[in-house]
Amino acid sequence: MLLAATLAGCQTAELSPAGLGIATLNDQSVAEIRGRSVLVMDYQSGRILEAEKPDALRYPASLSKMMTLYLLFEAVDTGRISLDTELVVSAEAASEPPSKLGFKPGETISVRDAAQALATKSANDVAVAVAENLGGTQENFAAVMTAKARSLGMRNTRFVNASGLPDPRQISTARDMAILARALISRNQRYMPMFRVTEFSFKGRTFRATNKLLGKVDGVDGLKTGYIRDSGFHLVATATRGGRRIVVVVMGGQTGAVRNAEATALIDKYL
Repeated sequence: MLLAATLAGCQTAELSPAGLGIATLNDQSVAEIRGRSVLVMDYQSGRILEAEKPDALRYPASLSKMMTLYLLFEAVDTGRISLDTELVVSAEAASEPPSKLGFKPGETISVRDAAQALATKSANDVAVAVAENLGGTQENFAAVMTAKARSLGMRNTRFVNASGLPDPRQISTARDMAILARALISRNQRYMPMFRVTEFSFKGRTFRATNKLLGKVDGVDGLKTGYIRDSGFHLVATATRGGRRIVVVVMGGQTGAVRNAEATALIDKYL
């Protein structure tokens, strides 16, 4: 309850769930179905190296979980919770569709395991559990997600849930996802090893990473995949070679394999 009050207190009248829009975003803002966008960013400078429709509205799908993780890590670093804090899984969270770990209402998961599940498995039930435990309700947490997006310079992003499951109001762009990825990496170095994990075990089950570039493409050490039917296949990948890091965003891939091949080609091109 204290955590919920803390996060709720961060909201202003302008950042209430009913008032999250800015000049370029309103309730009529919709993304193109399976729209394609590409962006390559130099991590150190933030300079855009290549872009195709970087500001076109897209459904972010599970790329949204990068912001859920950003706020979870922030809560740990500010002392509101610890990595050992147990998060309670509600009936709503437990009922979320796959990808998920699978919980019964009332079960718990530690913050440490929750972060790993989001980074590796992209678990929807865990995303909702994080939102409810930190924000009281998923709606409140989504308001804080959008407020944080604005503070990071993500001008064309609106979050309405913590998982990225289908909702036409949840929109973003390739540029905004690159901005978020860069902030997530730079401000959370201690947690970055979580994004390199190719599989993890939880309660006797082993879950493989959704990011298939890990361990296969030289230098790739994160970051997040995404897919819903209306978005197509997304990937935000980060890689380092020769001391240089880039962030690659591919949105709207026809298949996971096509998306992965395009991201790999861009990494090879710029590194």
